Amino acid sequence: MTFSVAIVTGGNKGIGLGIVKTLLENNYKVVTCGRSEFKDINLFKDLEFIRGDAKDFKTHQKLVDHAIKTFGKLDLYVNNVGISEWQPLDKIDNDFLDKIFKTNIYSVFWGCKAATKILSQKGSIINISSIAGKRGSKNNSVYVASKFAMNGITQSLAKELGPKNIRVNAICPVLIKTPGLVGALNKKDSPAFKSGVSKFLNEFKKSNSALGELPSVNDVANLAYFLTSDMNKSITGQCINIDSGVFPQ
Repeated sequence: MTFSVAIVTGGNKGIGLGIVKTLLENNYKVVTCGRSEFKDINLFKDLEFIRGDAKDFKTHQKLVDHAIKTFGKLDLYVNNVGISEWQPLDKIDNDFLDKIFKTNIYSVFWGCKAATKILSQKGSIINISSIAGKRGSKNNSVYVASKFAMNGITQSLAKELGPKNIRVNAICPVLIKTPGLVGALNKKDSPAFKSGVSKFLNEFKKSNSALGELPSVNDVANLAYFLTSDMNKSITGQCINIDSGVFPQ
């Protein structure tokens, strides 16, 4: 049986780990990276890990080189690394802007640049964006701006790379309960700081979700797999909400 090869940035935890697991279950061989060690990597077959920072182009080049050297090709690149943090306007400074934009935007540019040199015909790039890339929210202007930018990158590169038969799409989840989100919601300027994370998420779900629930990591991972599968030959340049009807479009 033939296999496919994927690179997933930040695949050692959260949404990235969910995508890695789903791809491995569907005949993929995967290379991933993270700034911290992947403690459970020995539990997975056909998974390679490189320690590195996705804000640095050299990390993406190492991932691509490793995928080619180890597996001989590349079919899918998932730009998953991201950071969320609420900050009101009067507290925003250059350091904060750099942290958010270099993590959420530079990493996407570098991943796409490295991937497109060797992606196979009918290859796919998936950017993990956010519903914040579709609408604004209080104390969240920098993060929102970074995700609007990511969606713009997705749409532009779909046009640029389409003639090479490379599809580019983004997934826009809402409030996926991962350690990263919980950490962000526990900070002072987040909408959950006063009430607590669990109460905030429950109230948000009741008042905003058409389905009365919020999506899970597995929901995002399953959509990512669909977007790179043979079932999806004509979808490119799309920024697809996975939000249980929070923001119908």
